[in-house]
Amino acid sequence: MVSSLLRRLPKVSTRGLLHAEQRLAERYADLVRLAYLVLPPALGRHRRVLLAHALVQRTLPAAAPGVPAPRAARDDGPPMSRSLYVPVLREVLALSRRPPLWPGRVPPPRMLLPRLPVVWGLRLSPRAGGADELALSRALSELSATARAAFILLRVERLTEAETRGVLEAAGFGGVEAELRAALDLDAVLDSGAAGILASEEFDPCTVRARPSDLLRRRRRVHLAGIAVLVALITVVTLVVSDGAPTVRAGAGAHRASRPAPAVDDVVRVAPGAWAATSRVDFTAWPARGRLVRDRALLRRALTAWAGDGHATPVSRSAGTAAGPPLDAPHLLYAGPVGGGTVVLLYDGQRLARYREAAGGGGRSLVLARVDDADVTTAAAVALDTSGERVRYLLAPWVAASWTRDLMRPDTPARALVVDGDGVTAPVPLFGPGPRPGAGAGCGSRTVLQLRSSSRIAEHHAFLLAGLGELTAVHLTYTPLPGRGAPARQPREATGPAALLAWARTACAVGLPHGPGVKAVNVWDFAEQDLPDGAGPGVWTCARADTWRGPGEVAVALRTARAGTGEQARIVARARATGACGRFGQHIVVHANWRSPKGAWYVLAAGSRAVRGLIVTGDVTAGTDGATLAVRAAARARTAVRARLAGDLRPIDLSAGRSG
Repeated sequence: MVSSLLRRLPKVSTRGLLHAEQRLAERYADLVRLAYLVLPPALGRHRRVLLAHALVQRTLPAAAPGVPAPRAARDDGPPMSRSLYVPVLREVLALSRRPPLWPGRVPPPRMLLPRLPVVWGLRLSPRAGGADELALSRALSELSATARAAFILLRVERLTEAETRGVLEAAGFGGVEAELRAALDLDAVLDSGAAGILASEEFDPCTVRARPSDLLRRRRRVHLAGIAVLVALITVVTLVVSDGAPTVRAGAGAHRASRPAPAVDDVVRVAPGAWAATSRVDFTAWPARGRLVRDRALLRRALTAWAGDGHATPVSRSAGTAAGPPLDAPHLLYAGPVGGGTVVLLYDGQRLARYREAAGGGGRSLVLARVDDADVTTAAAVALDTSGERVRYLLAPWVAASWTRDLMRPDTPARALVVDGDGVTAPVPLFGPGPRPGAGAGCGSRTVLQLRSSSRIAEHHAFLLAGLGELTAVHLTYTPLPGRGAPARQPREATGPAALLAWARTACAVGLPHGPGVKAVNVWDFAEQDLPDGAGPGVWTCARADTWRGPGEVAVALRTARAGTGEQARIVARARATGACGRFGQHIVVHANWRSPKGAWYVLAAGSRAVRGLIVTGDVTAGTDGATLAVRAAARARTAVRARLAGDLRPIDLSAGRSG
């Protein structure tokens, strides 16, 4: 591959060609990885792999004469010179530019053009990684292409801020301060292992797996394409030999083009015990259940509705869920009567589709929800029917026991939940309304599911799910206060006494966002301090709601000893579209004005585990070497807080009025 590139180079000596070929071979994989990471994730892994190789192969011949000496022969400087990665970045970033008014979800037109290499009948993708790789990929997808390029240069190539700015400007992109700042913000909240994650096979487009595309569907498409070509030829001949201009029937082009519905025989039915013999415990392991799984007419109507039936069936989608027909032959998960109608539940590997027909031939509806990253907990329950404030769930086959409990009463035992032989539950109350200002002990109940996995999945594994009126339930977790001198703690199931108490004191105040495609909510007790004027201990909590599409929102609360009587914690800050309080936002700081039980006003500040010191400035000035601070101040004191962390880490300031 490199030799073919060198044939296009200007005439140089044989020794020079050998030297250039060696350098290109050394740098090729790094350049392709750079292009792959900067290309928009929306293109898909297969398309990004091919585009990354195509761009590097096209730009390398012009850059080869200036290939630098190996890094080992130099005392300083980045691992690749500008003569190599500037032209690559120029091409990648130019591809990412969108014309004015171009749809935001559609790739730029230059990316839609076919480019060599072209692979027929195969899908190429890097090897899949784990949770860390997925979280980092989502964090990168929230950045612009220029910001991603800046992040890779900073984190992987270890360039300085000035060097990164110079490279981007040399690539033809001036005024990159906002993108550079976004890259620095992400870099600040990542730990030192991020560079190693980026070097893994998950992000290596030179180490790929080849898999065939859908062979049956491809064969069907070839036949359809042949028929279409034949029809086109007949049409052309007819137009040529006919007299006069052809007439067009009014409204002939008004019908919406849609992909044909999958055949009923193509529907995938998983064996009942498959979940116990696979390492992938998600919706792919669900068997087909329900009394009507053999009702071909019902399944055909459901498949036709999903493929598009001329708008005869209303379709609703959760946030971030793609529209359109099934991406692959769908799995049948359920078909049967539920409540006052009939429900069919399907899964195409990325989305759930719930088709419902009202009793007596009434109205039809289709609901789509994104579930491409489901696991043993988030794939444990699906809402089959919602009536008023109550919902019936279909539980996963690995759920061995089920209860309901009220989060507002942590000391009250959970109550057994009735489940029929198909896994359909009795009606369960929804979690409850959103947060109310000043919510106190009378905010009402908050009902959740408490499920226990089979011992064939994990021993003693119980977890909580909350229903918010969407197709999937929300997984509730808890992260306890950091231990002294211990490593950072990871989220755990919110079923223990400390977790239930924390949720009881924050559930109403924090609330769970309704309708934005929430996947999981974690309550993290990140700091504890002794409050002034004998108010006792105070616990700072950050509740983070993660969505299926990646972005999350957080709410920071302070609960005091008085919360032991049932009073809800006080919300001091909220932030949207932030990485704070998550895997890549573990370092936070917040401050707020607070009134003691004696009526005196203070400024309180707290930081997460890595904070080594706090400084408050403004109307009052104070500092401390610890992670919490309290200073006497006026009722409406205007202040700012700065935190000192170990190493080069920088915290995210979640104080009210600040952007997360």
